[in-house]
Amino acid sequence: MSEEPSREEVHRRVRERAGKPPLPEPGGLPPSNLLLADLVTRIGTYWLRDGVEKAFLKQRYDADTAHELVNNRSAVRKLTAIGLAKVATKSVPGALIVGTGVLGKVLFDHSKARRKKQAAKVARLTDESGAADT
Repeated sequence: MSEEPSREEVHRRVRERAGKPPLPEPGGLPPSNLLLADLVTRIGTYWLRDGVEKAFLKQRYDADTAHELVNNRSAVRKLTAIGLAKVATKSVPGALIVGTGVLGKVLFDHSKARRKKQAAKVARLTDESGAADT
């Protein structure tokens, strides 16, 4: 009974048959390879997050305003977002706490917008009835 070759060995054999040289490692030492992988992952995450944020903002604002809002955030806001994300991803209770806070904020914002719309409607009706009395 023969052992099956490892995935790396299969890739090496396929590349040899195709006449291609073996792929070089990105770095010589495993710690440097981990550092490079970490950097690539973080850069990709930052680009993805910026894209998602801009996409959300473009629903309400034009592209230039969305770009400006994303790029001109304070360091405190960025660190707060990173900290909350860390808390939410490290444990289930953390995710529940952060998720509940986000849900509460969304509901509060919707409630505030509804009250503002209602107040504008009352003010408009008051103005109309005051103009009709004169």
